[in-house]
Amino acid sequence: MLIGEVSQHSGVSTRMLRHYDRLGLVAPAGRTSGGYREYSTDDIARLFRVEGLRSLGLSLAEVRRVLDAPGSAEPAALIGELVDQSRRRLAREEELLALLRRIEASTPADWEDVLRAVRLMHDLGSDSAGVRYRAALAAMGHQLSSEAVADAVLAEADPNVSGALTWALAATGDAAGTAVLAAGLQSDDAQVRRRAVSAVAELAGPAVADVLRGALTDTDVVVRSRAAMALGARGDREVVPTLIDMVVAGTNDVDAADLLRDLAHTSGTADQVAADLGRLLDDEAVSPAARSRLAQALVELPGDVAVGILTGLVDDDDPAVAAVAAMRAHRR
Repeated sequence: MLIGEVSQHSGVSTRMLRHYDRLGLVAPAGRTSGGYREYSTDDIARLFRVEGLRSLGLSLAEVRRVLDAPGSAEPAALIGELVDQSRRRLAREEELLALLRRIEASTPADWEDVLRAVRLMHDLGSDSAGVRYRAALAAMGHQLSSEAVADAVLAEADPNVSGALTWALAATGDAAGTAVLAAGLQSDDAQVRRRAVSAVAELAGPAVADVLRGALTDTDVVVRSRAAMALGARGDREVVPTLIDMVVAGTNDVDAADLLRDLAHTSGTADQVAADLGRLLDDEAVSPAARSRLAQALVELPGDVAVGILTGLVDDDDPAVAAVAAMRAHRR
């Protein structure tokens, strides 16, 4: 079969076939009387093996090594190396795609805007907190999309830089940034989820409360408590059980008790909250330290239910609880 016929049937260009011949990858031994290359059945079979290996990502040098010395290249090792190379290439392409999307979302007016956005994103990834902080301040000029700023928030460990970035994000008022932070709350990294919930707590918008409620069931106590505090400050009564759990656990218990008091005053839940605290005070499984914190939270609540429970605790076996109850009785 002549080179043109081989090209037609195989889909490999005549130029590439000649290149294979020069490299010795597929070198037909036969020649016609006119000196043209003539491919045998074995030559064509080798050509298809070359193309098959190339389709896996092997270089021509690797293809030649495999075909000329099959035992010198173990398939599993070589395929594993190709898998790693492909993963690295895909990661680079994903990074590039994310960068392009962030720049596109910033709606650049000209190439100067594009370069400015690239420079800011580069600075936000700097090893220097000072450089990142200056970039965060620059981002307040709306030179970056809210998604890009939110991405930077999730990656930022320095509290000063994080605060500036969150401020910049809040200034945009863009729900797209909230969506990026909500995705961050699904991260396997608890630190990322903590950054996400702290930033969401500073934002406004209809989606914020739902994002925070979703964080109430997080496996990390810090994420749960930050979400509860943010919702409690917004007057959300759904966080009452979480706030009570925080009092029992001693996690930001003073702040949690203050929020329970505020919610009791503003949402008419004082008697229900007092009853819930009272049941825990009667629970023998609750530790003495937790009972003391519960009693102190109860003291701050208005209403007859809270007063009645505390009156019954004046003679409590635990001196700390009895002292707190007596303080409320004396206050009356």
